[in-house]
Amino acid sequence: MIEINNIEKKFGDRVILNDISATMATGKCNLIIGISGSGKTVLTKCMVGLFEPDKGEIIYDGLNMQQMNDDARKQLRQQIGMLFQGSALFDSMTVEQNIKFPLDMFTQLNNTEKIKRVNEVLERVNLKDANHKFPSEISGGMKKRVGIARAIVLNPKYLFCDEPNSGLDPQTSLLIDKLIKQITTEFNITTIVVTHDMNSVMEIGDHIVYLHEGQKQWEGSNKDIIFSKNELLNNFIFASEFLQDAKQMRMMEANGHPIK
Repeated sequence: MIEINNIEKKFGDRVILNDISATMATGKCNLIIGISGSGKTVLTKCMVGLFEPDKGEIIYDGLNMQQMNDDARKQLRQQIGMLFQGSALFDSMTVEQNIKFPLDMFTQLNNTEKIKRVNEVLERVNLKDANHKFPSEISGGMKKRVGIARAIVLNPKYLFCDEPNSGLDPQTSLLIDKLIKQITTEFNITTIVVTHDMNSVMEIGDHIVYLHEGQKQWEGSNKDIIFSKNELLNNFIFASEFLQDAKQMRMMEANGHPIK
């Protein structure tokens, strides 16, 4: 569990985050949504220690990050897996070498043990036998799965995903969503997903935090979001015809008119 308590962050005179509090539950997909410039990226950078908040505290399973020394923060970061928006694979390395990189950096395992672990996570993301391919030889969806494999190779307690479906077709996006959800549940990870993809919100949004101009405007689940009366949120999530139809169907079901 990650607790965010009264976080504030400014750059110069510009307020980026204004008194934001939320709890990111363990074993759940916790989504942070909002338009560009709403503060999503700054909040997540504060959560992983890349930015220092001006006020407030971030607590990882009872441990206050703001009170940690450098060694304690280093240990915490080793428990955090990161899936970057562009996958951030090393082009000159094979799939196997990319995934093994964190093991080389942070563990004392011998090479046989490292390869065994690499093969375990490759199998988990349905990329068995892709070890010796280079990023240029695989599809965008496969790159995302390699990124997920690398993110979980150290058995993290916390997983941060930055726009995991960026650049992917709808069918592949759905597969990535399902994989993130399965891994979160299977390994009981606290997963935080920053996304603009409203299909992801509806599919895996166990817990959703909506930011607007640096403030938390709404918090709830994908089951609650359809019935939200927050005008800013509604304008954001129901911009597409698909989601407008989804809202109408769920409202009909709630009023005793099941959809057949």
